[in-house]
Amino acid sequence: MEITALQRYKGSTFEAELDNERKIYLHSDIIADFGLRTGMVLERDELRKIIYASNFRRAYQRALYLLDYRDYSAKEMYDKLTDTYKSEKLCSAVLEKLKNAGLIDDIRYAENMARKLVVSKKFGRRRAMREITLKGVDRFTAEDALAEYESVFAENLSELIEKKYSRYLTDPDDRKNTEKVKSALVRYGYSFDEINRTVKEFFENINE
Repeated sequence: MEITALQRYKGSTFEAELDNERKIYLHSDIIADFGLRTGMVLERDELRKIIYASNFRRAYQRALYLLDYRDYSAKEMYDKLTDTYKSEKLCSAVLEKLKNAGLIDDIRYAENMARKLVVSKKFGRRRAMREITLKGVDRFTAEDALAEYESVFAENLSELIEKKYSRYLTDPDDRKNTEKVKSALVRYGYSFDEINRTVKEFFENINE
């Protein structure tokens, strides 16, 4: 297969015409890496390598673009890449390069997410665990990220009751409002045992 024409197409992209018929578009880095030039004859396997290298570069640059805006878990990035580049082999290779460069790190991602969920949003352990694992982070990594907040969960629960729900907890005999508060706290990710204990302590404190 002969490169019958090779010319700049747009910016750093070149248009390569093969056998006066097929056209492919390659970045100048790919042109330089493979020493491509007009009149050069390519074997089919070599052309496959060139196209793979070109797609790999595009996918990697796409990943870098996405990472400019926010952090991604490995699964999130893999899913994003496979939406555009259907080759699982290609996307796995790009992901591996991102990991080796420290640009994708599920441990760091889980730690940052845990801080946001627990410190900022006041979620309980169950809700925080669910949110992190939904992003594709494995359970062990999520558990490690949340381990340092074990004492914070109880503090957050007390704070939520005092600052957000205390107006509903003025009477320990008002079962309707008490159950409404407890249901809301379950949605925050706290267990029934945690909630019952903390609500009981709250009523005891206001009675005192």
